[in-house]
Amino acid sequence: MLLISCPWCGPRPENEFRYGGQAGLTRPAASADDATWSAYLYLRNNPKGRHQERWRHQPGCGRFFNCERDTVTDRISNTSKIGPR
Repeated sequence: MLLISCPWCGPRPENEFRYGGQAGLTRPAASADDATWSAYLYLRNNPKGRHQERWRHQPGCGRFFNCERDTVTDRISNTSKIGPR
């Protein structure tokens, strides 16, 4: 079983977490056109290798956090709180 380190709760088993999508996306302005909103909602990077993601510690603290995961090996190299660094 994979252990994921929640920035608030520490290492926990993977079944306590839910994938929250690609990290670092900027929400468009409410006045953006349909094509811009469509791209924001549906188009995501799917790289082979390291990828920045959002995860949520579902039954624990319930918070979202950033996670750097290698999509080939499924290894997590870093987790951090969301916000300015």
